[in-house]
Amino acid sequence: MARINLLPWREAERKERQQEFGFMVLAGVVLSGLAVFGIHMLIEGQITAQNQRNSFLEREISSVESQIREIEELDRTKQNLLARMNVIQELQSSRPQIVHLFDEIVTALPDGVYLNKVTQDGNKVAFEGRAQSNARVSSLMRNIESSEWIGKPKLDLIESKEKTGTGYSHFKLTASQLTQAGEGDK
Repeated sequence: MARINLLPWREAERKERQQEFGFMVLAGVVLSGLAVFGIHMLIEGQITAQNQRNSFLEREISSVESQIREIEELDRTKQNLLARMNVIQELQSSRPQIVHLFDEIVTALPDGVYLNKVTQDGNKVAFEGRAQSNARVSSLMRNIESSEWIGKPKLDLIESKEKTGTGYSHFKLTASQLTQAGEGDK
């Protein structure tokens, strides 16, 4: 049998396979690098696009928040105006009541009773004055009780003539101003 030396051929084939393997590894590394670079660029593009969307949303949110602040300010202004309108309407509806109140005070005031001060706080009317006698103060209270526009008299203080030294009894009394049905409708 003839002896043929196949070692150089095998060695050449092995070197060729090693070169092919090296090229394949290099190609794999290059392709992997390109794939990683491509994925990186894709993700970077998505991040950039999302950041742009986020900044757009932030601008829109700040715009909407400023509009909300304007709306809240307008609402406060509206509430203030409505409150003022309500006060004006209440004053308009109560305007005839003060005329009735003074008319009733004049009617209810008996001879010998003099008023120094009349104050009103809401429905409460306070009277301070002088009277020739306690009986005249009682008469004033009865007249107030029978009045259509004033009621519920309550004597807070009475000082006798001897105590005041003026010849008159000093008194303080409170009453409630009454409203008549349908009076605010006029």
